[in-house]
Amino acid sequence: MTQENISPRAWVELMLLAGIWGASFLSIRIALDEIGIFTTVAHRVFWAALLLWGVALLGGHSIPKTGRIWVAFFGMGLLNNVIPFSLIAWGQLYIETGLTSIFNASTAIFGVVLAALFFADEQLSVQKALGVLIGFCGVITVIGLDALQSFDIRSFAQIAIILGALSYGFAGIWAKKRLKGLPPQVAAAGMLTSSSLIMLPLAWFIEGPITLSLAPSTIGALVYISLIATAGAYLLYYRVLAMAGSGNLMLVTLLIVPMAIALGALVRGETLAPSAYAGFALLALGLLIIDGRIMRRLLDRRALGQ
Repeated sequence: MTQENISPRAWVELMLLAGIWGASFLSIRIALDEIGIFTTVAHRVFWAALLLWGVALLGGHSIPKTGRIWVAFFGMGLLNNVIPFSLIAWGQLYIETGLTSIFNASTAIFGVVLAALFFADEQLSVQKALGVLIGFCGVITVIGLDALQSFDIRSFAQIAIILGALSYGFAGIWAKKRLKGLPPQVAAAGMLTSSSLIMLPLAWFIEGPITLSLAPSTIGALVYISLIATAGAYLLYYRVLAMAGSGNLMLVTLLIVPMAIALGALVRGETLAPSAYAGFALLALGLLIIDGRIMRRLLDRRALGQ
């Protein structure tokens, strides 16, 4: 399927995925009002792993038994869950949920750069290099010159979230190198199981015993981020990937941001500086240039005009 041809059903599921992930930032922030960062992440990966193994086993898949695959799962768990989930959750303590989603969108920019470094068949073209440059200008604009000149806790929070996005980029490289050929449900369940084996003892050691005696809002937030925004979103992600192709999935990165900004404003009364919107516009432009469809359409119209 080409990038331009998305069926109506694929569009609906693409928008649904963006909405689910967009709301995850708010849910994480609600959970952090009562429990710690590592405990929040531990809940997220543990319950999601249980649900995904149930789906995988009901689908006739078996649990891998080779050490090589579990090493790959642990690497993926670190890069795609433990490191980014923890960094982003910490960052959300100090900056708005909408702003977090904008920095998270830089994942696609990092993915393009890292792919060019690690894979010979994904080198940066002039078009991609231009998109990356504009995208990074967008990230710098969102951070703001004041934050670059005088570091405070808010500056460190922004950097933490950007590092989380970079970790997601490395996770994409790791998955392509180490997890080829595995059923998506098994790969996701194995990754989340490995993350749970890391996060449960870490959370217990740093933040104390993990309990379910929590406020209803916290329970609701944890149910959402674990079962819907993690397990359910992974399953939906692979459905959309199969229907729309990897190129169109880049649109999710852009669609997440308006949802996260709107929910942050509606539920928590958050407001963002004009520089955040300007930076997101540059980041979105960079991603669309990398995607290529706008450039192709402009060239096609120019050719028709001649």
